[in-house]
Amino acid sequence: EGYLEIDPAEVVEAGTKGIKLPKVLNQEEVLKLLEQPDLRTDEGYRDRTMLEVLYATGMRVSELLGLPVSGVNLQMKYIIAFGKGSKERLIPIGSIAVEYLDKYLNVVRPKLLHTKNPNVKNLFLSMSGNEMTRQRFWQIIRGYGHQAGLNKELTPHMLRHSFATHLLDNGADLRSVQELLGHSDISTTQIYTHLTNKRLRDIYEKAHPRA
Repeated sequence: EGYLEIDPAEVVEAGTKGIKLPKVLNQEEVLKLLEQPDLRTDEGYRDRTMLEVLYATGMRVSELLGLPVSGVNLQMKYIIAFGKGSKERLIPIGSIAVEYLDKYLNVVRPKLLHTKNPNVKNLFLSMSGNEMTRQRFWQIIRGYGHQAGLNKELTPHMLRHSFATHLLDNGADLRSVQELLGHSDISTTQIYTHLTNKRLRDIYEKAHPRA
């Protein structure tokens, strides 16, 4: 207000905003989640296949729900994901996801195709044979999280975060994880190294006699 000729705030450094680390599931929690759907029902088999594919590829939920049948190649074991800005990327899938996809495509999905909408191209369908919404998938994954007794507010993106973290935990290089996730800038992928560094710190402190 004009009382001072010198601004005392000039020498005060601005605080840095802390990094908000993504929430992830450990490998045991992922297995618990995957085991929840009832494979004896078409709905349960569809749900298990969706969860397996999401964890196997690290896709965004929008990429999973928008994935066309033509984007899956079981023989070559890869999926074509359509990311932000309509960018395509090739993601390899493991044998377990391939096994679930094979039965889903040949047995379960044909049952879900509604007679009024036989030409829907999406791989994963609702029980009425239409495209599945993000809200519905959110409900599905959260329901299985509660069923598994996971003490976390589960979101579809948490499996994407877990995919990236588990890859880095097991020796994958950052550039490869960046490519698999479809990040245009590696700085976006680097946030996962903070999670693996924290894990290493925890292990060190528990295991080293002079930690």
